[in-house]
Amino acid sequence: MESIPTNLLPDEASPAWMNKGDNAWQLTAATLVGLQSIPGLVILYGSMVRKKWALNSAFMAIYAFAMVILCWVGWGFRMSFGDKLVVFLGKPGVALDEKFLLGQAFLGYFPTATMVFFQGVFACITVVLIAGALLGRMNFRAWVMFVPLWLTFSYTVAAFSIWSPNGWLAKLGVIDFAGGYVIHVSAGVAGFTASYWVGPRADKDREETQPNNIIMMLAGVGLLWMGWSGFNGGAPFAISSDASLAILNTHVCTATSLLTWLLLDTCFFGKPSVIGVVQGIITGLVCITPAAGVVQGWAAILMGLISGSVPWYTMMVLQNKVKFLRYIDDPLAVFHTHAIAGILGGILTGFFAVPKLCRLFYLVPDWDKYIGLAYGLQTGQTSAGFHQMGIQLGGILFVVCLNIVTTSIICLFIRLIVPLRMSEEELHIGDESVHGEKAFALFAEKQKYKKSKINSVYDDDDEEEEEPSHVTSRSIGEVQMV
Repeated sequence: MESIPTNLLPDEASPAWMNKGDNAWQLTAATLVGLQSIPGLVILYGSMVRKKWALNSAFMAIYAFAMVILCWVGWGFRMSFGDKLVVFLGKPGVALDEKFLLGQAFLGYFPTATMVFFQGVFACITVVLIAGALLGRMNFRAWVMFVPLWLTFSYTVAAFSIWSPNGWLAKLGVIDFAGGYVIHVSAGVAGFTASYWVGPRADKDREETQPNNIIMMLAGVGLLWMGWSGFNGGAPFAISSDASLAILNTHVCTATSLLTWLLLDTCFFGKPSVIGVVQGIITGLVCITPAAGVVQGWAAILMGLISGSVPWYTMMVLQNKVKFLRYIDDPLAVFHTHAIAGILGGILTGFFAVPKLCRLFYLVPDWDKYIGLAYGLQTGQTSAGFHQMGIQLGGILFVVCLNIVTTSIICLFIRLIVPLRMSEEELHIGDESVHGEKAFALFAEKQKYKKSKINSVYDDDDEEEEEPSHVTSRSIGEVQMV
């Protein structure tokens, strides 16, 4: 019988410090988050736009995922979680060395390789979310440049400041359980800012905004919803009671937000809207993210009521009353569903955060830190509660300003090299002009077959219907009050 090679001894493959259950869950959670982007957002984006932009929209998401993964292991991870370079940024470095990857992560009882993957898919989905505000008109070559630049000069700064143990906002005590600030406020503000610089879609595309496939749209948002179990459930970096609470609160808040949006649509428009339900799901998921494991279930319900109503109001009412909001073309309403909902989540976290749950998550004994304002008022620690609320608001202000400035600089720099917006011909034709391909190529071939002389017996009634030339009162991102 052959002896086992010494470099494969069990104690080295499974060191004493590693918890196999935690490692397995963290890899599973990371995969669930990855599935939110690929195929979740790919399906969602490809189905929520007009059919002529289905391929380009899905392609933007797939490219971003691949590019971010390589940039992340190349320099992004260590800039976000490595040794401090300056007060808001870590030192760049490659995260591919065997000794580095197989050692214990800076948090959790699993290898650094697991942490790199988990945090990497978070970085991926953030950039993919920005794409939702730029669909249907951004030059693909400009997008190719935008992705690595934004990851490097914006995402890493927010991640290091808020999530790294060495980050200045982390040391102050900002609560961002799973990315309400780092991911959603960042993506919402960056997408809105980039939309300003890229410019609007073609007039006809802004007028005809109905999705090309609502059933597939529901499939995409369903993957997003279920994948959020890994998004928020993986934040404690352990199979813990806090992870279980975070997952349950996530689904409770999201269900409440969905039903709230549905009720408002029915009351004000007379009919329940499927598109509205999708928006309600997303706002609920985003709002609970910074608070998922540090609030009680009743607070999650209240957060769902707020996340299903305030973004509804900003999208359905303010969007049409505020001239600046009308001017910015945001096809999938990323500003409302991510920036507004993320800001609400951060503020409500500062109000509802339970000190005991915060200590379970942050593993700190401090009684004067991580105290929600509601509990501060209840226990006589009013100043601590207001202090926490101030930190939450300060974190929001930092992320908003960071993304307005960095995104603007990046767009202006790219504009010196390539146009940010597609040509008029590309805007008119769509996918076939940009990529030389069609999303529904099989259907197109069927139409050619029907028109052939041999099959001239086919009736014209079977031909593809023209896209509607009208806009319903609940078209995505540009809703009109009835």
